[in-house]
Amino acid sequence: MSSTELPDTLIASVAPRVSAVRVAEGEKLRSVSLPGLTLTVRSRPPARDGLPPALYVHGLGGSSQNWSALMPLLADMVDGEAVDLPGFGDSPPPDDGNYSITAHARAVIRLLEANGRGPVHLLGNSLGGTVVTRVAAARPDLVRTVTLISPALSEYRVQRTALPTVLAALPGVTGLFARLTLGWTAEQRTRGVLALCYGNPSSVDPGELRHAVREMERRLQLPYFWDAMTRSARGLVNAYTLGGQHALWRQAERVLAPTLLVYGGRDQLVSYRMARKASAAFRDSRLLTLPDAGHVAMMEYPEQVAQACRDLIDDYGRS
Repeated sequence: MSSTELPDTLIASVAPRVSAVRVAEGEKLRSVSLPGLTLTVRSRPPARDGLPPALYVHGLGGSSQNWSALMPLLADMVDGEAVDLPGFGDSPPPDDGNYSITAHARAVIRLLEANGRGPVHLLGNSLGGTVVTRVAAARPDLVRTVTLISPALSEYRVQRTALPTVLAALPGVTGLFARLTLGWTAEQRTRGVLALCYGNPSSVDPGELRHAVREMERRLQLPYFWDAMTRSARGLVNAYTLGGQHALWRQAERVLAPTLLVYGGRDQLVSYRMARKASAAFRDSRLLTLPDAGHVAMMEYPEQVAQACRDLIDDYGRS
């Protein structure tokens, strides 16, 4: 093992539950066991039987809870589920410790195959948008439409505010940050995340802030929290460097499904200027721009995002 690799200790073992994961009214959690992998899936009953399936995929450091505001707004159109990627939310780390974009995409594909839910309306945010792009390019048979909210596709000039995410992929940086911020409270960390991800952090409801702080407290007690963050950030940066058919923008060009792109004008992690490039790369795309939104438009402006999703689903059928 080189000095740049993280030690392969017991990171893949399932840690004891340190507290309960929040389940909003109307939601259910279930566990899906696959060889070498266990995934937690969040769902809510659809408005009626027979609706087409949808799957929501969160971003780096997020969880299926990131979709709790959007899911009920689409429950009359799709039978929606949101997955906790391996090592995030309530899903334990993968047995092999692989957090690459390809590994995350493989987890999504295996979940869809195990459930027999494809083809689905597939939605992804940030890193989840990168994962969704790879799934849609590799397995068009599993995908009905694609919605990408601030997808983390490679940029030639990374925004200054996005540099911490890039640096997190470097060996030792996450451990150093953890030590330097040892005295930070969960609320301080949560407010820092909100300041980075929201266009207007002050708009967050006090009740939602309290829930977010409790979730941060829970995550910080997980022994694999920093490892999952580091390896996933490294996997994302490594995906940026791939060339040929595996290059992210080449894969975007291979996506056949109708695609909705959502970009926020105040996004500090994915540049607003990438909207034009993405619109050109995805062959059958439409664009929603929200000038006041940050990186998580589905949490800040769920009604606007839901309407754009409804239009996409209406145009390409619900059957």
